[in-house]
Amino acid sequence: MIPNILAERYATADMKAVWSPEGKVRLERELWIAVMKGQKDLGLDIPQEAINAYEAAVDEINLESIDARERVTRHDVKARIEEFCDLAGHEHIHKGMTSRDLTENVEQLQVHRALEVTRFKTAAVLHRLSRKAADFRDLVVTARTHNVAAQITTLGKRLSMFGEELIVAQRQLNTLIEDYPVRGLKGAVGTQLDQLSLFEGDAAKVLELESRIASHLGISRIFANVGQVYPRSLDLQVISALNGIASGPSGFAKTIRLMAGHELASEGFAKGQVGSSAMPHKMNSRSCERINGFKTILSGYLTMASALAGDQWNEGDVSCSVVRRVMLPDAFFAVDGLLETMVTILDQMDAYPAVIERENQHYLPFLLSTTIMMTAVKNGIGRETAHEVIKEHAIAAAQAYRSGQSDRNDMVKRLADDGSLGMNESELQACLDEGKANAGAVQSQIDAFILEVSETTKIDGADTYQPGSIL
Repeated sequence: MIPNILAERYATADMKAVWSPEGKVRLERELWIAVMKGQKDLGLDIPQEAINAYEAAVDEINLESIDARERVTRHDVKARIEEFCDLAGHEHIHKGMTSRDLTENVEQLQVHRALEVTRFKTAAVLHRLSRKAADFRDLVVTARTHNVAAQITTLGKRLSMFGEELIVAQRQLNTLIEDYPVRGLKGAVGTQLDQLSLFEGDAAKVLELESRIASHLGISRIFANVGQVYPRSLDLQVISALNGIASGPSGFAKTIRLMAGHELASEGFAKGQVGSSAMPHKMNSRSCERINGFKTILSGYLTMASALAGDQWNEGDVSCSVVRRVMLPDAFFAVDGLLETMVTILDQMDAYPAVIERENQHYLPFLLSTTIMMTAVKNGIGRETAHEVIKEHAIAAAQAYRSGQSDRNDMVKRLADDGSLGMNESELQACLDEGKANAGAVQSQIDAFILEVSETTKIDGADTYQPGSIL
């Protein structure tokens, strides 16, 4: 058998258990039994011995036998009905049900459980980010916009930036989980006709049965109006939420890759790890690259989900089936692998203050150009005048250094020699000395992120979660 790479190489056991073929068959059988029990309690003539026989056969799962039946019937649900009935020796399951009463509800249960696994892993990442932000709270680094040196920040602030993006995504995920509606038992076209026929038109019993099934699934909300299928826009919301979860970690990973290229930071390098088969010195950011790859995969599934939303013909069809069979489990395998990798990186990453400090010193006059400009403004120089003067000398200093005409950033000397700002070299240097550790309000911003994580991310075990060994 050709393996599912996302499942076998990257996903954890918890996520694979939700989507395993054996697990799905078991969930379907448990749903059939729940329906039978409800129907019996509400008055249908279903022998208890039949229910007992089905319960005894729940774990007798032979995928090869089911597959052989499907090759004859060309219908997956019919094959699984026949298999379960033959094992039990009765024909009492699936009464008043259509295939979608079975598959839609079970798939939604899988999605709901997978969302809860994702929520747990997201919380684990946030706790790690919070701790790392605290560790690097005061480590001053060169902030970059457009990947060009800009002002001073701290590494803790940079981590908090990506962490806060993840918090926003986590809130959206929480809302989706809490409001997630299940299709329920609606029958072939959504009218509940067959269940009503079974119960002699007693609508109250049909609604009670549906409520029991929702309770069995552990999902409180039920669609009142669906056709053959539930709206595929709900799948779009799910895949969109997973993309939101992946976005913060993906931005973080790309940034660590950039920092690693300048030896400012590293994702970590395990004992025995090899960076390159050809170049022994290489310590590549392969785990961060993997996270960016997962985000690309999720973006692809988002395109697939958006194509299904709003594409329903009348009460429904199965044109979406082949897409959803790939999209739903694989999207969750991808986000699971991403979060597992993210936790691993946060446990292993490191920063290199000596290299960081050399970069800071090199760029310092540029990093504090706005501080110099504000000082000039306070001394009575027009803002635009100050801006133009600083720009001209900053560009000249950069070009001189890049061309080899100067061996250092001499912007301060150039400004002092110009005299337009009304500050001599010692006064300009004082601006640098005072501002070189001034990263604005970053400490309070970091503290706000740490507090928010502690207040909003309260899932048992998430703060102590230990990832498995990633490949």
